[in-house]
Amino acid sequence: MTARPDQSPVPVGAPKPAGRPVDAVDLGIPTVRGERSATVRTPAFDEHHPPSRELIDDCVHCGFCLTTCPTYQLWGEEMDSPRGRIDLMRAGTEGAPLTESMVGHFDACLGCMACVTACPSGVQYDRLFEQTRAQVERNVDRPATQKGLRALIFNLFPYPERLRVLRGPLRLAQRTGVLGLVERTGLVGRVSPELEVMQSLAPRLGPRVELPERTPASGPRRAVVGMLTGCVQREFFGDVNAATARVLAAEGCDVVAPRRQGCCGALSVHIGREEEGQGFARRLIDTFEEAGVDWVVVNSAGCGSTMKEYVHLLADDPDYAERARHFSERVRDLSEILVELGPVAPRHPVAAEGTEVAVAYHDACHLRHAQKIVSQPRQLLRDVPGLSLREIPDADICCGSAGTYNILNPVPATELGDRKAATILSTGAQLLVTANPGCLMQITRALERAGRPIPFVHTATLLDASIRGELLV
Repeated sequence: MTARPDQSPVPVGAPKPAGRPVDAVDLGIPTVRGERSATVRTPAFDEHHPPSRELIDDCVHCGFCLTTCPTYQLWGEEMDSPRGRIDLMRAGTEGAPLTESMVGHFDACLGCMACVTACPSGVQYDRLFEQTRAQVERNVDRPATQKGLRALIFNLFPYPERLRVLRGPLRLAQRTGVLGLVERTGLVGRVSPELEVMQSLAPRLGPRVELPERTPASGPRRAVVGMLTGCVQREFFGDVNAATARVLAAEGCDVVAPRRQGCCGALSVHIGREEEGQGFARRLIDTFEEAGVDWVVVNSAGCGSTMKEYVHLLADDPDYAERARHFSERVRDLSEILVELGPVAPRHPVAAEGTEVAVAYHDACHLRHAQKIVSQPRQLLRDVPGLSLREIPDADICCGSAGTYNILNPVPATELGDRKAATILSTGAQLLVTANPGCLMQITRALERAGRPIPFVHTATLLDASIRGELLV
């Protein structure tokens, strides 16, 4: 059994019967056995896009989602499963109050969308989740500490220029050993476990890499692509952006990376900050329309997933609805566009001649489940000579990163990270590859805790090394 952070241990038993209605205990309503969870709002949802009753009614409570839901796997609690949360949404649309208990179950969801892949009925949990998160974010007055933490996150991470200011002192602290000393004291953790997680996740920083606004194609031009440089990706993983541009150029693309581009809004949308996310989306659409590109290429799974959903995010905006639809249709993940174009640049081994390297590919949830991109990155890896691809067991289960989830919910995120590290290590892989910076930071830390770190790179980094004939292992 596993303890849910806000509950006593819950035994993992048989799921509740299909079609079972939400009872009073689930909703925190007073019963003989317990007291009511404090009401946050009555009725639960306001009139601005509450969870769609039509989409809610698609759920038949079959239970196929349970085996792929990270929080159900951790706690075995029905209300922390997708169908349980859908029951809570249904109750809210029927006039039940929004209670602290309900908010806790909604907050506990990682939004990994593994349930969407698993569902045989095609339930659009992703749309329901987005609608519900926005309701919670608007209508819940959180404790001061949570407000402060969220203010820190959303006044920092979506702004590359602010991250750039932080980058210098952080790199200095890493190089001088000050950061390691602070970590060993445990002082930050005693002040705030969430800040301690932020500190521990920071990647080892090298010199900052600034991408040129235009990188010309090598050889005959096949396409003109815009490139999202991102926020954390731009400032903490600039080498990945540079590798991405080189790979695209080697495959015949002019790469346009406008300096004025900002955040795509993924973090904001994922947590329910709807208006904020819409503002970021409008500015990004403006930027790439002016750039005049054929496609917009993304090397971060979470960003790409949100950008492909601008059509829903801006559906009510008469000035942007059609522009958002056109924009979303042109968004491509790096692996997606490379497979669509077909490779022309030769690939070389990334290990010493004659050495076969076992490589494991970690599926970022927003690539595998939200964008349904599974075969393309594997196809690209198989094209690299000397690589032997090994599949990770339970690949459907999230690593616990999930945007800001590992900061806001450090306990379950850490357990999920440790579970993911164990399954990765079971493959015997000598090299690990992924397509999302959040996953890279989360799993790197988990492998370090396990005492068995292995080389871990972005897909772009591996392809760039192969095209340039450089060794990674």
